[in-house]
Amino acid sequence: MTRNRMYRLGALGVACFLLVAACGGGNTDGETPSGGGDAGLAGTIVIDGSSTVTPLMTIAAEDFQLANPDVRVTVATSGTGGGFEKFCVGETDVSMASRPISDDESSACAENGIEPVEFIVANDALSVVVNPGNDWSSCLTVDQLNTMWAPESEGTIDNWNQIDPSFPDQPLQLFGAGSDSGTFDYFTAEINGEEGAIRTDYNPSEDDNVTIVGVEGDVGGLGFLGLSYVLENEGRISAVEVDGGSGCVAPSAESVIDGSYTPLGRPLFVYFKAESLERPEVGAFAQYYADNQESITETALFIPLSEEQAATQQQTLDSITGA
Repeated sequence: MTRNRMYRLGALGVACFLLVAACGGGNTDGETPSGGGDAGLAGTIVIDGSSTVTPLMTIAAEDFQLANPDVRVTVATSGTGGGFEKFCVGETDVSMASRPISDDESSACAENGIEPVEFIVANDALSVVVNPGNDWSSCLTVDQLNTMWAPESEGTIDNWNQIDPSFPDQPLQLFGAGSDSGTFDYFTAEINGEEGAIRTDYNPSEDDNVTIVGVEGDVGGLGFLGLSYVLENEGRISAVEVDGGSGCVAPSAESVIDGSYTPLGRPLFVYFKAESLERPEVGAFAQYYADNQESITETALFIPLSEEQAATQQQTLDSITGA
């Protein structure tokens, strides 16, 4: 039975904690998850960070707890930047991120004696979405997206016919991730040429569900978010193809893996605190994800790791555990 994905509870607020053990949902077919069970495991694992990565960690945490009922895993959604702020002062064991950790964040961790251990956990197609009633922009170029989102467009570009004369006289309403989000960082760097460079007169939120509601409610709406949100909201929003210079390409697992969805294909990350990985329950959770990443990503509607990424992930785990 396909899970009724109630994993967007992060939508209740930027720092809204999801106590996975109390949520139901999860493995609804009644079967015990594959591996990970250890009668001696107990403790608490604290996870925070990217809203994009939250569904993956929620599913992993929920299933891990089914096999290890004395371990409590909490998952919160503060955005990539907000998650690193907590991680680098020692408040969390795991930080979810939709971009790599920055030099400043690494320095902040080092100042507090915290060593981040990076794992790529999935791949994503950062998707540009429009209202289903939009029948004029099935494909947008990077230049057109830049015209919409560049800082110099603020207060001047406010209609679709300013993007292309063939587009209708329709007010342009923009929605997207806020500045604490790794999705914000990635999108602005790839589309506007500089991380954080963006017009400020759009509707920002670290909660991707706000973007969905905004685009759904306005025929002239456009936003950006992870592919899994597109797949689970079919009929509410529509993803457009993106032309990065070699023609129009739709966001998909295939186009990300083969490298044709440029420049918006990207890996997703979690960072474990090295000290936390020494605790049996945290090390077991990391190994559980590695053993089950393909089924977790499939359930969460994400793009799985390549063979090379999966091998690197296991090598990192082996170096930590001494396997």
